[in-house]
Amino acid sequence: MRRSFPGFERITTDPEVLGGKPCIRGLRLSVQRVLEILAQSPSWDDLREDYPELEREDIRQALAFAATGCPPGPTGRQSTAQGI
Repeated sequence: MRRSFPGFERITTDPEVLGGKPCIRGLRLSVQRVLEILAQSPSWDDLREDYPELEREDIRQALAFAATGCPPGPTGRQSTAQGI
């Protein structure tokens, strides 16, 4: 079952998708992967060229989610740093 994080409706988790890692809108694209790509090439346009399904708000929420240091998950438990 896909669930979103409080305050981050585009960041979702589902045990059936990428082992439950926080993902973008249930896509098989983790927040961690978005951050890794942006660390190498900080151009949002380049990222969206490689992943056309991404929207600017998806990227904004991924960055904000990471900046919070893993907010409590949908179940109320703290997410693991590995999940980002």
